[in-house]
Amino acid sequence: QVQLVESGGGLVQAGGSLRLSCAASGSIFSINAMAWYRQAPGKQRDFVARITRGGSTTYADSSVKGRFTIFGDNAKNAVHLQMTNLTPEDSAVYYCNLQGIPDTWGQGTRVTVSS
Repeated sequence: QVQLVESGGGLVQAGGSLRLSCAASGSIFSINAMAWYRQAPGKQRDFVARITRGGSTTYADSSVKGRFTIFGDNAKNAVHLQMTNLTPEDSAVYYCNLQGIPDTWGQGTRVTVSS
C-alpha cells in the first residue's frame, strides 16, 4: 500500500504564493513521474504539472506556466508545487498523483485564493 501525504494548502490573497508538498511512502515498486492536478467546485479534475524522475517537467498551459513551478526530491519520493501570483481562478482542491506502480492519488489539499 502506498500513501501520499499532501500539505501546504490554505487561504491566501490574490497575488500571494503557496507551496504544496507531497510525499510518498509505502510499497512503491516504481515511480515514472509525479504530478499535480486540481479540481474546482463543480468542475472536472484538471492536469496542472508533472515531473519525471529524470527531472523533465510539463505544465498544463500558459495559465500556470510561468507562475507555477514543479520540482521533486527523488530521495524522498516527494514533489512540490511552488505557486506564485495566485488568482481566485486557482482556487481548487489540488491532488498529488504518483504515476508508477502503483498509480496512486493523494487525498487533496484545498487552496483558496481570495480577491
